[in-house]
Amino acid sequence: MIVSGLLIGSLMSVSAATATTTQMLREQDGPTGASRAWTSDDPAIARARQLLLRGELAQAQQLLSGASDAASDQIAEMLDLIRRFRLEYNLTETQLLERLKGQIRDVTAGDIARWRDAGQLQHRLLDGQAMYFRREPANLFRFCPEAIARRTPQPQQDPQDWKLADHLARVIAEAGHSRDVEVTPIRHRITYTLTVPGSARGAKRGSLLRVWLPFAQEYRQQKNVTLLSTNPPATSICPNGWPHRTIYFEHTIDDPTRPVEFTAVFEYVSYAYYPDLRDQDARPLPADFGEQYLGERPPHIVFTAELRKTLAEIVGNETNPLAKARRIFHWIDANIRYCAEEEYCLIPSFTIKALSTRRGDCGIQSILFITMCRAAGIPARWQSGWETKPVGWNMHDWAEFYVHPWGWLPADVSYGLQKSDDPAIREFYFGHQDSYRLITNLDYGRELVPAKRWLRSEPADFQRGEVELDGRNLYFDEWDYDFKFQQWAGQ
Repeated sequence: MIVSGLLIGSLMSVSAATATTTQMLREQDGPTGASRAWTSDDPAIARARQLLLRGELAQAQQLLSGASDAASDQIAEMLDLIRRFRLEYNLTETQLLERLKGQIRDVTAGDIARWRDAGQLQHRLLDGQAMYFRREPANLFRFCPEAIARRTPQPQQDPQDWKLADHLARVIAEAGHSRDVEVTPIRHRITYTLTVPGSARGAKRGSLLRVWLPFAQEYRQQKNVTLLSTNPPATSICPNGWPHRTIYFEHTIDDPTRPVEFTAVFEYVSYAYYPDLRDQDARPLPADFGEQYLGERPPHIVFTAELRKTLAEIVGNETNPLAKARRIFHWIDANIRYCAEEEYCLIPSFTIKALSTRRGDCGIQSILFITMCRAAGIPARWQSGWETKPVGWNMHDWAEFYVHPWGWLPADVSYGLQKSDDPAIREFYFGHQDSYRLITNLDYGRELVPAKRWLRSEPADFQRGEVELDGRNLYFDEWDYDFKFQQWAGQ
């Protein structure tokens, strides 16, 4: 999503396939993980979608204001997406230049134009004006050698004693010694707070707030989940095993000028997962495995002609399922560069985006891995939540793929191949997982419990929470969240 022409071309390819995609959506079971604005075949929505993808937002709004009420929900979603696009690309050239002045000596508007035209600054043309990604210069300092070379030396962070490579070595050693696949447990205590500020848009005395907070799954290497407290008292707790596990609140506003906080405190134990994987031990899928994790799920999991061609080049004549999955993992590691990503609600198709731009964050890379595995006959699915390393913790997505006799195996393609001379450490994130995770999601884009009425702020993932005020979604810019954790070694 970096070069304007490439961006438009990749997204317009989604729009051109709308009729086919819509038919596939009718035939599939389950939600898409995307706004209906991306998948609708309503003529007004389809035309507004074309305008949106070209950055003609004002024209799209004008068109939708005169559309019939037949697709009123979809029109509302499209108008909401237009607002979200403006928030995502909210830096003018002048604002970006001011942001860069503290990081690059003698930076000029000419530098910005040159880097933009080279595809090294993420931007969109919105109503004829170049607007820059709100997170820049994050991608500039990933993809522009000149900017990297001219960057003013940044203050060094305090040295940290904890190193990921040391943890991985410990996991490998403990698994080898004990012959267990679940080793090196870390107990976590999470304090998660979501705050709706005072004077929220549309709030009044008697308004109803509905809030969903993330909650830990009981899942294989994640055990002993215990909810310690909530404030205010939770209305309901989602059953374990639901695709998005949530803690749900309903709250009637008494004073709309005062902020409202929703807090959950819970504990769990996260083990590293380290099975012994050898290609010669891999077996064909059981005959009764089923098709649920082998098929397409448009618009994000799609077997396009480009994907099939690329996959054939990656896999070649390999028939061993573990070896095939490893080849896919290695190819993504080498060819899909990590970038700071747009909010997922603004991406019509994760797979098409990844292949057309050769860039993406953890979720985009994971969906590409899942899609390629499925197209290669290897079951694969989504998993996500948070990475909770003592340094570098954040929201995070990864994948699982199924190879008999081991079953579901983790694959973290954004961690990729580690820089290590030890092949076990280098290949760790293919088929294994560290101890520093919070698993909240076992799939993407499924219904919350209870169901959310409006388009979610994040229709695919669920990590920060979701909020509705009197039935209207509050987007990420309208509330805050805070994630704190404590950790202890052992069970």
